[in-house]
Amino acid sequence: MSTPSPSLPTGSPDRPVWRRVRGLGTALLLAALTACSRGTPGPVPLDPAALAAVDPAPGVPRTALARAVDDLFAADRMGETRALLVFSGGRLVAERYGPGFDRDTRQIGWSMSKTITAVLIGLLVSDGRLRLDETAPVPAWQRSGDARGEITLRQLLQMRSGLRHSEGGSPLWRADEVRMLFLDGRDDMAAYAEAQPLEAEPGRRFEYSSATSVILADLAARALTDSADPAIRRQTVAEYLRTRLFEPAGLRSMVAEYDAAGTMIGSSMVHATARDWGRFGEFLRTGGAVRGAQVLPRGWIEFMTRPSPRNPGYGAQLWLNRPQADGAVVLLPGRAPADAFACIGHLGQYVLVSPRQKLTIVRLGHSDPAQRRRVLDGLADILALFPRR
Repeated sequence: MSTPSPSLPTGSPDRPVWRRVRGLGTALLLAALTACSRGTPGPVPLDPAALAAVDPAPGVPRTALARAVDDLFAADRMGETRALLVFSGGRLVAERYGPGFDRDTRQIGWSMSKTITAVLIGLLVSDGRLRLDETAPVPAWQRSGDARGEITLRQLLQMRSGLRHSEGGSPLWRADEVRMLFLDGRDDMAAYAEAQPLEAEPGRRFEYSSATSVILADLAARALTDSADPAIRRQTVAEYLRTRLFEPAGLRSMVAEYDAAGTMIGSSMVHATARDWGRFGEFLRTGGAVRGAQVLPRGWIEFMTRPSPRNPGYGAQLWLNRPQADGAVVLLPGRAPADAFACIGHLGQYVLVSPRQKLTIVRLGHSDPAQRRRVLDGLADILALFPRR
């Protein structure tokens, strides 16, 4: 009798189990592959406007630069970015604006104005009208026994005058720069600033002070004219800036505001288009030269970018890419070259210069403190795309 062949178990009248298992495995594999592809999406498509904002040949991958620029316009993380420009090797390779702003819009520099004031002082020093290491010729400090008469121009530029000052703080209306700019000091800001007593020996302590920059602006006016007439003071300083700095450096949109006493509000109130803020950064990057012509002695820019004796993270009306004396981080130490520096203004205004990379980046806008940290990270991402030469 023949032995019957063992029959295969069946899970259905017409389909063996092994066929069902093979079919199920194929279905599971396809499902897994589909889920995997859905869980790892590719890059979000780039807005055509973002790519259009970047030069066709920026010297780095164009799409990467466009995406890094685009990230700075993410309002939920960055606040309001009104302008973002990148100059590489003197060439404008990226330029983008937020709604309501364009290449012809003058924008306020806030404390970036301090760096303009420092350049103004440098021109007057190079002309022999002021001297860096002589005591500052402030009439109110010249009385016998007044220790403020020992304050030098160098100390004022490096924010170590020793004058009493409260920058920011709470309540805001008690802060000295607010009182000087908008309250009891607004009609004669220099008089308000120069009336402050010493709270430290001149030269001994760093203290960031908008009032100090207004004192420098007053000294500039006094060096240029003996007149106390506000209109003459204003006209004289404006003409000097126009002929000695703004026109030679190509900053044709740049204008400064003046108080009722005719003093330039050198701490805060200089306005220019984003392109001209960028040209100013390029002016600093090239050591005060424009197309090979030395507008300002190179040694003055070297002084401005040299660390203050009381704060390695600050020069002369410029922020340096080093930790501050109190350990605070203002720029990008470790993420940008050590020789990078910046003009920085209230609410997130930046002219960031990296001489080693031949880069100047301008960001203008309105951001809160947390957003400003993310803005800096975004600027670092742009810097990282360009080689360190």
